[in-house]
Amino acid sequence: MPARLVYEAILETGISVSLRYEGHMSRRKQIYEGKAKILFEGPEPGTLVQYFKDDATAFNAQKKAVLDGKGVLNNRISEFVMLRLAEIGIPTHFIKRLNMREQLIKKVEIIPLEVIVRNVAAGTMAKRLGIEEGEKLPRSIVEFCLKRDDLGDPLIAEEHIHAFGWATPAELDEIIAMTLRINDYLQGMFAGIGINLIDFKIEFGRLATDTGHVVVLADEISPDSCRLWDRDTNKKLDKDRFRRDLGDVTEAYTEVAQRLGILKETNNKTAPVLSVVSNDD
Repeated sequence: MPARLVYEAILETGISVSLRYEGHMSRRKQIYEGKAKILFEGPEPGTLVQYFKDDATAFNAQKKAVLDGKGVLNNRISEFVMLRLAEIGIPTHFIKRLNMREQLIKKVEIIPLEVIVRNVAAGTMAKRLGIEEGEKLPRSIVEFCLKRDDLGDPLIAEEHIHAFGWATPAELDEIIAMTLRINDYLQGMFAGIGINLIDFKIEFGRLATDTGHVVVLADEISPDSCRLWDRDTNKKLDKDRFRRDLGDVTEAYTEVAQRLGILKETNNKTAPVLSVVSNDD
């Protein structure tokens, strides 16, 4: 029986999202489960299925909630961004979107680094350095954290990466070059829809090829992993709405998707924004 997905988003005073999924997910072999996604064995060797959950976490999973429809929105936004980055020559793990919650991706060996780009002081950087949140930085700054939840993903220097062999010097050079190019593109993309890209986190992986390994962009790019502020009002359109108890988290993610043209806006606030039925093998 083919999988059936029904998704409906309705804007009222807030946003109500309902999702029903029936299909083959439960019959796939689970490879890994993280805070926001689950990885399943893919249909072909060298592939995985990435499933976006509605779970929201903050402060190293000390704060948790389930936000209906968040996974659907992150899937669609990340797909959109990955495809745009591929158009400018950034290699990624993304192959295609399977349905509203799942993507087919290339299997990679994740490099144990979180790469953070900061354009404006916010979050932990503002607290750590005593800079007023919202202050534009003299230039974009690239930071690295070790991917270790049990250690709180500590901030590390390039010297640590070289000394402990988490990435080779050549890999790190490639990661930094790709990261700066991604930042340039995303700043322009979001500026075009009235959003300032404050900062974002990305991850990279090693993709096995016939001639060795190549470094590719992995994981996701979505409001879960970016700070996005409205250009005119500084309204937060990202995960900080959950971290700081600002409310309307899914509504903010929906606004980002609408501005990107992924979801259609409606003048009737009680009318369905999106209703999709999709089948996959």
